[in-house]
Amino acid sequence: MTIEIDHPETRAELQAAFMRYETALVENDVAVLDELFLVAPTTIRYGGGENLYGYAEIAAFRSARSPAGLARRLDRTVITTYGRDFGVASTLFYRDSAPGKVGRQMQTWVKTVAGWRVAAAHVSIIPDPAGGEKT
Repeated sequence: MTIEIDHPETRAELQAAFMRYETALVENDVAVLDELFLVAPTTIRYGGGENLYGYAEIAAFRSARSPAGLARRLDRTVITTYGRDFGVASTLFYRDSAPGKVGRQMQTWVKTVAGWRVAAAHVSIIPDPAGGEKT
């Protein structure tokens, strides 16, 4: 079986979902962030200081998170789809509050009857090996 990579319409849908997530993240729109995660006990989010297992833990984290300092700039964002209902979004990000550091985010997305949802996510921040953002 051959899997179609980056079907144009599917990729555009996932890119729109990713950007909706990004907007909700920097605006701390918890309702949209909750909506965009798959409601399942198998949904996982590894963050900068937390390991969250299941939708309930992720939603609890979001509702308790401080809205301060969420602004960021994205770089080298790559959206790849596999077939018509699975994809991965990867990006680097920079925050003014973390000079000399680069954030890395990867999300595994699945398309459900309700739309695209994050089934797994990983966020980490490391010293910037390049010494500054590349835009």
